[in-house]
Amino acid sequence: MKKRIFAFVLTTALAVTSLFACSPKEESGLTKVVLNEVAHSIFYAPMYVAIEEGYFVEEGIDLELVTGFGADKTMTAVLSGEADIGFMGAEASIYTYNEGANDYVVNFAQLTQRAGNFLVAREEMPDFTWEDLKGSYVLGGRKGGMPQMVFEYILKQNDIDPETDLTINQSIDFGSTAAAFPDSEADFTVEFEPHATSLEKAGKGYVVASLGEDSGYVPYTAFSAKGSYIEENPDIIQSFTNALQKGMAYVQSHSPKDIAYAIAPQFKETDMETLETIITRYYEQDTWKENLVFEEESFDLLLDILDSAGELTDRPPYEDLVSTEFATKAAE
Repeated sequence: MKKRIFAFVLTTALAVTSLFACSPKEESGLTKVVLNEVAHSIFYAPMYVAIEEGYFVEEGIDLELVTGFGADKTMTAVLSGEADIGFMGAEASIYTYNEGANDYVVNFAQLTQRAGNFLVAREEMPDFTWEDLKGSYVLGGRKGGMPQMVFEYILKQNDIDPETDLTINQSIDFGSTAAAFPDSEADFTVEFEPHATSLEKAGKGYVVASLGEDSGYVPYTAFSAKGSYIEENPDIIQSFTNALQKGMAYVQSHSPKDIAYAIAPQFKETDMETLETIITRYYEQDTWKENLVFEEESFDLLLDILDSAGELTDRPPYEDLVSTEFATKAAE
């Protein structure tokens, strides 16, 4: 499945790559950088802090943020040159590398170090253990997607067979499982925010486990760019990473309430109480790294998760797909 999707991405990118050019220097003295994010989520709070606190402008960057609504679309934008930088799960870079992309994307900064989804039960379960999922019916994610792969990885770590020990419904579109859960026959659903909190506030579900805590330090999202773009624009990549590091430092040194107020302009549809609740949940599970360095141990864990899910054809070299140069300098 993934192999076919990303083969299409490569073909599409090659067909349109000549239509786009590199980031121009503007009259303001700022350099225009187009960033395509896989989704717009509170999960990515440090990035929005960097935007709202003006850290990108401080670093000489006029940032244009575009939401891709899917890793395949974000990857297409980066490979084609429509976007300078992509923000998505690092597994996308692995898929395209294994498909044989010549100018493949390189991950240069890691934002989140935990999975951002939660297991929501129909009833309160203060003494929940993963064993409770045996024989249950769960609304899960699509095959090959990181939410589902992390979920299955946790199940296997707890000696639970995803194929035989429970029933996982993977037929519902991403983002629609929370709406379907109350009227379904499911015992559990796997949800990102704000859906997990929304179900709790409505009294229709209860968060009983964090997939982020139970899967370990997974490099869930990272910033990447084509190798040629990084080679031709090292100053831009460094300035971009510097701005992100300032956002990371802000998150590490401020309370969830402060962070909520900082990023509120990015989430005008979310009330402050809900925003603070969600950020507190992510804050307490150590979601965000102190620095942006994408470490080899985390990369190896990601490969293990992909391999366990049957989505990995080859284990690409860490040195090919990750650069720590810019994140290390930004953290100094």
